[in-house]
Amino acid sequence: MDRTAKFFGRDRFAALAGIRLVEVAPGRAVAEMEVSDHHFNAVDVVHGGAIFTLADFAFAAASNSHGQVALAINASISYFHPARGRKLTAEATEVSANNRLASYNVDVFDDEQKLVARFSGMVYRKKEKIGL
Repeated sequence: MDRTAKFFGRDRFAALAGIRLVEVAPGRAVAEMEVSDHHFNAVDVVHGGAIFTLADFAFAAASNSHGQVALAINASISYFHPARGRKLTAEATEVSANNRLASYNVDVFDDEQKLVARFSGMVYRKKEKIGL
């Protein structure tokens, strides 16, 4: 986890959103976000963009966990329930991969372990290794 964690520690947008990488292994990552007042939308539920950002960060960590630069070429999200509690957890898992393309699912859970959203994404793997 050290190399990938160090690399993603440089993600300034994730830091601004309050996201931290909890776990990373080849093809897998877990990230958490402490929910703060600035994460809520006008109807007082966690903003879909905040949930998407958390899922996207876990997706990025999982897809780059092999040490090769992987960039998103497609992503979508479905929202199932409003988030409850003060912490969201995103669990990213590799579904399919080859030398150039890989697909991932990311499930986002709230404090009650309720599935809040599912994110699906695909990356293109470049020849370059992730840099530190």
